[in-house]
Amino acid sequence: MRYGYLFPGQGSQFPGMGRDLAEAYPEARQVFQEADDALGFSLSDLCWDGTGEQLALTENTQPAILTHSVATLRVLESLGAPRPVAAAGHSLGEYSAHVAAGTLEFTDAVRTVRSRGRFMQEAVPVGVGAMAAIIGFEPEQLEAVFREAAQGEVVSAANLNSPGQIVIAGHAGAVARAMDLARERGARKTVPLPVSAPFHCALMGPAAQRLGPVLNAVGMSAPSLPVFANVDAEPVQTGERARETLLEQVCSPVLWIDVITRMIAAGVEAFVEIGPGKVLSGLARRIDRNTPAAAVGDVAGVENALAAFRRESDG
Repeated sequence: MRYGYLFPGQGSQFPGMGRDLAEAYPEARQVFQEADDALGFSLSDLCWDGTGEQLALTENTQPAILTHSVATLRVLESLGAPRPVAAAGHSLGEYSAHVAAGTLEFTDAVRTVRSRGRFMQEAVPVGVGAMAAIIGFEPEQLEAVFREAAQGEVVSAANLNSPGQIVIAGHAGAVARAMDLARERGARKTVPLPVSAPFHCALMGPAAQRLGPVLNAVGMSAPSLPVFANVDAEPVQTGERARETLLEQVCSPVLWIDVITRMIAAGVEAFVEIGPGKVLSGLARRIDRNTPAAAVGDVAGVENALAAFRRESDG
């Protein structure tokens, strides 16, 4: 079986994240310790004992999810899980995918995403921006909604997640107006998202300007496996292109439907979501119901995945 690894982005954090992995596997505990040392404070305590409100702050969320994801990955690797043939990550998760591919060292990645989160948070004060999921609406329907809802503010598509699920971002007022208009015009559901900044839209321009020098200072190698980029759904094959796509994605929409379909076209036969939550495995199943997808983010998930890998190997 040819596996594609998927790594989650913001919204999948939760209090206590990663604790059971660290208690059960020394490889996971080592990753959390590396993060603590690299950041100069106890990210472990924040993940395991912090409040939901603390974890929802972007500068905390990003290193927390990256660390949980890499800890899970290291456990799977230590237990002999098959090497993937491709990887991708949703927004922040693209950094995790590049750690998996060897493009980035983990400690460089965790420091970078801590800065990325801070830059994103400071680009738009808390409460000024917002994001929301629009369910049961197609992208072409949203363009007219955006034009009417903007009223001089920013609102645009941020994540094209699955057929009929689009995340929008922008000024809080414009996002609220777009949600109302979408419901009036037939959207099945609109859901405000628990994030502290409006990602992947023009309001993130100041964050991208500040992130550029940080990314330029970090060493990046050619990925050891294709990493499909958020910005164009193309496989990244050089360190320089990795740097470019990680910067471009700050203000660009995440083309997740295209990422999944192109990974399948490139030969991926099953997806494994690695890290907190189950959002990406669910999206993958909605994008292509014929391609299996499972989530691994805790001890039970690791055990289930290893059992499935053994069955596949034996079969």
